Amino acid sequence: MSRRRSGEEGRLILVGAGPGDPDLITVRGAAALGSADVVLYDELASEELLSLLPAHAERINVGKRGHDPPTRSQDDINRLIVKEARAGKTVVRLKGGDPFIFGRGAEEASACVAAGLPYEVVPGLTSALAAPAYAGIPLTDRRHSASFAVVTGHNDPGRAAEGIRWRALGSAVDTLVILMGMRNLRSLLAEIVEGGTDSGTPAAAVMNGTRPEQKVQVATVATLADAVEAAGLKAPSVVVVGKVAVLRETLSWWESSPLFGMGALVSRAPHQAGELASALRAVGAVPSIRPLIDLVPCEAPAELAAVDECLARLDSYEDLVFSSSNAVRFFIHHVDRNGLRGVLEGLSARVLCIGSATSRVAMDEGMPVHFVLPGGRGDAESMLAEILRSLAPAGRRVLIPQSDIARSVLSRGLADAGAHVDAVAFYRNLRPEVDADMLRADLVAGNLPLLFFTSPSVVRHFSDLLDAESRNACERCIVAAVGGTTAEALVEIGIPAQVVPRRPDVREMVGAVEAYVAQGFAVGSLFDSDKKEEP
Repeated sequence: MSRRRSGEEGRLILVGAGPGDPDLITVRGAAALGSADVVLYDELASEELLSLLPAHAERINVGKRGHDPPTRSQDDINRLIVKEARAGKTVVRLKGGDPFIFGRGAEEASACVAAGLPYEVVPGLTSALAAPAYAGIPLTDRRHSASFAVVTGHNDPGRAAEGIRWRALGSAVDTLVILMGMRNLRSLLAEIVEGGTDSGTPAAAVMNGTRPEQKVQVATVATLADAVEAAGLKAPSVVVVGKVAVLRETLSWWESSPLFGMGALVSRAPHQAGELASALRAVGAVPSIRPLIDLVPCEAPAELAAVDECLARLDSYEDLVFSSSNAVRFFIHHVDRNGLRGVLEGLSARVLCIGSATSRVAMDEGMPVHFVLPGGRGDAESMLAEILRSLAPAGRRVLIPQSDIARSVLSRGLADAGAHVDAVAFYRNLRPEVDADMLRADLVAGNLPLLFFTSPSVVRHFSDLLDAESRNACERCIVAAVGGTTAEALVEIGIPAQVVPRRPDVREMVGAVEAYVAQGFAVGSLFDSDKKEEP
C-alpha cells in the first residue's frame, strides 16, 4: 500500500539509487534526495548522490552490501526509520538498484505501515537490467531469447528448506540473470546443468556494471566459474546465462571509449565538481573528486560593508560586468541577503557577461544580458580590449562583482578608459584541506593519468602540494586546462597543458581529451584546439 505525505508529519521515501553510475538515478529520486532531512544509505549506493542532499540533511551509512554482513541489522534500520519519521522528518532510504528487487524495501515499508507512517517508493534501475546492457548483452533478442528470469544467488537462510529450483529454472527461460551469486557460482551453475541446461551454453559475469571499473568475462556455463576466478571478478557482479551472452562480442560499447578506466583528477570546488565528474563518467573515466578550491560568500564585517555599500546604490550603476558564473551566483546571494530582488528586476544597467556559461546563469536569475563575450581570446589584455569596444565606458559607473583574489586588469583598464569602477569582492577563494600525501602517492603510482584544471587558483594550490617526485610524475599525465588563463598558470608552474578546448566548457574539455587520446597524441604534445582564453 503506497501512502503519501499528510501535512507536516514525517515520512519515508524509499529511493532506488540505480546500478552504480550516479547519473542513472531517476529525476524523481534526485528530487527526493533534495527534500531529505535524514538519509540512510547502503554501500552499493554511490556516495556522489549525497551531493544532492540539502546542507542540513543527516547522513547515516547503514553499510549493507549484497549478502555481506551489514553494520546495522535490518530490524535496527527499521527502528531508525520509524524513529526519525515520527520526529517529523523526511527520511530517504537510499538503496542500490531498485528497493523492491532484492532490496528488502518491502520490509522497511511494512515497518512504516505498522507504525502508521506515510511512505512512498521511487523505483530505481536494477543492475539486473543495467549491468548486462552496459556489457553489450541484451536480455532478450528475437534470434536468441524471448524470456528471462531474475533470481538471487543468495537465498534467505530461513528458506533453505524450500530453496530455489535451479534445475527447473535452467530450462524454464531462455536467459537467466543471477544477482548476488558470486559466492555460490560454481554450485549454482552445476545445478543448472543438472537440470538440463547444456554446459556449453554461453554465460557472462559483469562486475561493477555501469561504472568505469566495469569488468566482464564471457565463457560457458561449464567454464565461467574458472574464468571469473582467474580474472579476479568478485561481488558486486551480475551473471547472465543464455545465448544472448555471445552478442557482447559485437555489441560491447561501454569499454570502447579511449578514456575507459582512466583515473581523472577533478579539482573543482565541491559545488561545481559534479558536472565535470558526470562528463568523465559518461566516457568511462574514473573521476577522483579532490577539491583544491572552495568558494564562499564574503562574510567578514569589512567585506560585507563594502558589498552592502555598493548594493545600496545598485540602481546608480550603468554597467554590470560579470567575468564568471560564480560572480553572478555570489552577486545574487548578496542581493537576496539584502532583499533587493525588486531593485534588480527594475535595473536599467547594461549587463556584460564573459562566457556563455556566465550569461546562462545571469539569465536564469532573471537578469537581462546585453553583451556576451566569448570565453576569452588571447590574454586578459585582449579581453579588456573587447570589453572596451562593447561598452565604450568613458564616464559610466561600472560595478564588477569578483573574488577576493581577482586580478586588476579589467578594473584598471576600465578606469584608465574613463569609467568610474567599483571592483568589489563578493566571494572568497579558499583552499580546502587536502590529503597531500595521498595525492602525491596517486600521481607517482600512475593512478591519476588525467589531470583537469578549471582555474588558475586550482593550479597554484595543486603546485604547492607537490614534491619533486610527484611533480616529475605529472610529466607522464595528460593535462587539460579549461581555458587560456588556466593554461597560462600551468605553464608558470612548469606543467603545461596538452589540451585546451575550443570553448571554456568542462564537457568540451573532456571531449577534447577524449579526441586527444583517440588520435594517439603523446604526452607532452599540444592538441590543436583552436586555443582560446578563459576570463
